[in-house]
Amino acid sequence: MFRQIIYETDRLYLKILKPNYFRQVLEYYKRNHNFLKEWEPKRSRNFYTAAYQKSQMRYEYNMFKGNKLVRFWIFKKEDNKLIGNICLSNIIMGNFKSCFMGYKLDKDEINKGYMTEAIKEVVKIMFEDFGLHRIEVNILPRNVRSLEIMKKLNFEQEGYSKRYLEINGKWEDHVHYAIYKDALTPFF
Repeated sequence: MFRQIIYETDRLYLKILKPNYFRQVLEYYKRNHNFLKEWEPKRSRNFYTAAYQKSQMRYEYNMFKGNKLVRFWIFKKEDNKLIGNICLSNIIMGNFKSCFMGYKLDKDEINKGYMTEAIKEVVKIMFEDFGLHRIEVNILPRNVRSLEIMKKLNFEQEGYSKRYLEINGKWEDHVHYAIYKDALTPFF
């Protein structure tokens, strides 16, 4: 099934990148290393190398072609700067039609509405173009900005899991949210 690899919103491009973009991706991660550390698993030094990023992007692009994972890289239209990504992983079709969503944004671009704009479009893409029914998001309770995005976009809080994911070397509690294709409001 053919799918677009570039989508756009008012201010953003959402691109599914091939491995030849590894330098831009590496620069993004290096630039945001300290900022993202609080929200992600511990990264090895190898993570911040061109070889690792190129290999990871090749793996993810093959997963995309196999309908198992989609990572949308977020670029600002005004200057084509790569400012973050939204990853849909563990895509399961059949009668489940569900996945997990995670996202991250450049430290210099927070509180500008970019992530809300991007997630809104990605949800629409995943429901309309990919045929999903449900998207789940798990958020650290202290991540107030992400919790606000979930509320703005009408994700439903489903629960709370103790020691759910290992973040920066520590098992952290998470709040579960989900959105369903058949429950979308006119907001979308």
